Amino acid sequence: MPEGRYRSRSYKRTFKKTPGGETVLHYKRKKPSKHICAECGKELNAVPRGRPYEIRKLSKTKRRPNRPYGGNLCTECSRRLFKSEARL
Repeated sequence: MPEGRYRSRSYKRTFKKTPGGETVLHYKRKKPSKHICAECGKELNAVPRGRPYEIRKLSKTKRRPNRPYGGNLCTECSRRLFKSEARL
């Protein structure tokens, strides 16, 4: 029987084979959902998917795209926004 905290489905269950030949269950937290564009709702590229402790280990440049609205808007929406700002 798993410990109480592992009984919920917020943990992913994986079977691991130990060096002794036994198969044991390991519990791992599930990955969060993909980041989405604030305007159109499309999934964002170049934004890693991971738990906060995993994201913290990445360098700043790998956490989100290095451009205005990076990690918030998709490329099409940000391009549209830049064009509209330039036309004003």
